[in-house]
Amino acid sequence: MTHYQSTTAIRKALSNWYRTHQRHLPWRQTRDPYRIWVSEVMLQQTQVATVIDYYRRFLDRLATVADLAAADQQTVLKLWEGLGYYARARNLHRAAQIVCNDFAGRVPGNMDAFRKLPGVGAYIGAAVMSIAFEQPFAVVDGNVKRVLARLLCLDDAVNATNAHKTFQVHADELLDRNDPGEFNQAVMELGALICTPKKPVCASCAVNRWCCARQQNQVDVYPRRVPKKSTPVYRVAVGVVKKKGRLLITRRKSEGLLGGLWEFPGGRIDDGETAKQACVREIKEEVNLTVAVESHLAQVKHAYTHFRIIMDVFCCRYVGGRVRLRGPVDFQWVRPHQLDHYPFPKANNKFIPLLRRQLQC
Repeated sequence: MTHYQSTTAIRKALSNWYRTHQRHLPWRQTRDPYRIWVSEVMLQQTQVATVIDYYRRFLDRLATVADLAAADQQTVLKLWEGLGYYARARNLHRAAQIVCNDFAGRVPGNMDAFRKLPGVGAYIGAAVMSIAFEQPFAVVDGNVKRVLARLLCLDDAVNATNAHKTFQVHADELLDRNDPGEFNQAVMELGALICTPKKPVCASCAVNRWCCARQQNQVDVYPRRVPKKSTPVYRVAVGVVKKKGRLLITRRKSEGLLGGLWEFPGGRIDDGETAKQACVREIKEEVNLTVAVESHLAQVKHAYTHFRIIMDVFCCRYVGGRVRLRGPVDFQWVRPHQLDHYPFPKANNKFIPLLRRQLQC
């Protein structure tokens, strides 16, 4: 079989498999570029099962790009709360405003124009252009890399710095330009359901007859990866400061990690310092208040992309001082029941339910 013939056969086999076996996901029931765009942003770094409810809630509230553009950032972040990678939400919000200002509220169907919007990289661009506008751009995500690595026995490490360019060349060659949107989804779906990272279901794979890794009995060898460095762990102390029945929360600056979210004040524990000492010091440095630690509320463990934290949370009594911010950009004294109105990082939300039950705090 020639290269052309095998490529054509692979395309046909994948498309036929996808039409029969695809999951019926809400964003596959629309051709609205905005809704497809929202789904692709949410699906970055996040599992499908997690995204479904967020997607529905988000679009129930912000049904159009104009609705998103008109919303304030806190509303957007609250709808995104718990989904993580909050720069995605901030960029999507800014991009919607640009679409309304510069493109009369219509998501641009031109790749160059679309790629200039905040947060739109190669993957988002290719996904939206192909699925919503049927333009011939091949997507490359983790699922696609894994399928290609096994199908073609590619020795390039999928997590190497220059890996994307290599895999993009192969994805472009394989792309069915007559139906790019469906084909892109078919390859990603195969990676998600069949060609999985561990224990792939090769016997059920639509393209197993062309799979180099299977023919060589090396499915477990591919995709190749550069070994990860060990993930650093940081110790953090946080204080829930209570004053006259109200709790102090602070808002992070809009950019950077967890930008725009609210949290309880605190920070890193220095060498030679106890968590309790760090809590008192950090509150003084961050918000200029003197506090007394009354009790240890909880210890929370949470993993981010490149590091993990162990957070000790203390209940603190206000002793003196007026709030002056050093780091945060805003603060509020709120009743415990009002915490639901503010978007918090997941690490904070892990102890907030316990905080509500601990009425002495």
